[in-house]
Amino acid sequence: MISDKLQEAINRQINRELYSAYLYMAMAAYFDHLSLPGFAHWMKVQVQEEMAHALKLYNYLNERGGRAVMAEIEAPPARWDSPLACFQAVLEHEQKVTGLINDLMDLALAERDHATSGFLQWFVDEQVEEEASVGEVLSKLKLVENTAGGLFMLDRELAARTFTMPAGVTL
Repeated sequence: MISDKLQEAINRQINRELYSAYLYMAMAAYFDHLSLPGFAHWMKVQVQEEMAHALKLYNYLNERGGRAVMAEIEAPPARWDSPLACFQAVLEHEQKVTGLINDLMDLALAERDHATSGFLQWFVDEQVEEEASVGEVLSKLKLVENTAGGLFMLDRELAARTFTMPAGVTL
């Protein structure tokens, strides 16, 4: 059985993961509006990842005898000044999520809930990957920032991103 305190914290994280999906869907809409379908596709893959994260947390709560409770999801921004500014916002958001995951891990460790800390290690590792992935796109955007041709080449590259459902995540 999971403690009430951890259950509440995981429920907050489920909401944050759903907000992340909502944010990335807003970013996909922004890129679709700019006629950058590859950038939009990259964001839509990110939506799938965030939904999978929420499901993973949801399923874990159920496995531990807890109860997932859905809360209101805040509206995300709808515009950014440029593709570069949008991806800078992605990096800032992922860094914030990393901090939230670390806080959740700290709580699990403080409560000596080894099952939850073991479970959360996947999320700690995932955040390293998330930040690196965004950092790679940001580096390329900075290289092509003032060249339309470079932006369209990067758009084609981003269209190739694929999603793989994490092991153990079911609807």
